[in-house]
Amino acid sequence: MTTSSTPSTPSSDPTTATGVPRAGGPGRLAGRTVSRVGYGAMQLERLHGDRASALAILRRAVELGVDHVDTAQFYGDGFVNDLVREAIRPEDGVLVVTKVGATADSGGPLPLRLAQRPEELRAEVEANLAALRLEQLPVVNLRRAETGPGLRAEGEQIVDIDDQLAVLTALRDEGKIDKLGVSNVGPDELRRALPVGPVCVQNSYSLVSRGDEDMLRTCLAEDIAWVPYFPLGSAFPGMPKATDEPAVRAVAETLGATPSQIGLAWLLHHAPHVLLIPGTADAAHLEANVAAGALTLDDATLAALDAVPSRSGEPTFE
Repeated sequence: MTTSSTPSTPSSDPTTATGVPRAGGPGRLAGRTVSRVGYGAMQLERLHGDRASALAILRRAVELGVDHVDTAQFYGDGFVNDLVREAIRPEDGVLVVTKVGATADSGGPLPLRLAQRPEELRAEVEANLAALRLEQLPVVNLRRAETGPGLRAEGEQIVDIDDQLAVLTALRDEGKIDKLGVSNVGPDELRRALPVGPVCVQNSYSLVSRGDEDMLRTCLAEDIAWVPYFPLGSAFPGMPKATDEPAVRAVAETLGATPSQIGLAWLLHHAPHVLLIPGTADAAHLEANVAAGALTLDDATLAALDAVPSRSGEPTFE
């Protein structure tokens, strides 16, 4: 995996460090070129009993031209970071992005709990460093919890973003973090984060949930990568899904693609600073996600997809 000492490559570089064509073409993140289709490693925790298959998926991602992997120490209580450390080699030139704001809670009702307080953020940075065996984390995202979707901060977990950014910038000054990003933020939080120079924003965003359009445009103007989670809506009950849309299904049938591929391709066509990190624990699904980066959507197709209504939704948990 790369550290901050890796030199930036030209934004037009069509291949990864291993000489593979970039999945989805070249994009920019943290001052360097990355493939626009990356990989979100969270779902690898589902393969806890099949380590060999989990490692093979990470290696396959690199072979397919992925060089941006998103992970966190609270994914599988360290299991996913352990896989990333083992599977990703320095010569692969992969940018490994981590996040803080939660911690593993294997004995709780959910496998994680919020960890928003400054001392908890510092502890999670240290845990990511130790697990990945790095002296410096290339990019760390602060995952906020003031709004949904997902867990909401309550009580002592309600922490002002300025206090959180203060500890993360201190860690950056100490050399333990190179670049910072923010996740699950609203317009005011993004505005307050701009002085620390965020390199990316990870928000819930998809064809069917475009409420953050103004922030997406702000990030484009500020040269900040837009890295959506829930890029197809969400599999959680109560949230809209791009794959359910008749327009998406019609385009998929016309192009001989899957509805999921159309939803991902729309994001790449929608704005040049969008980077994708779709996750999967299935090799065939990984290959389909990467193939979505090669789809071309003409103006008429984009207009039909743009006409799909955007609406909000909150996941419901049983």
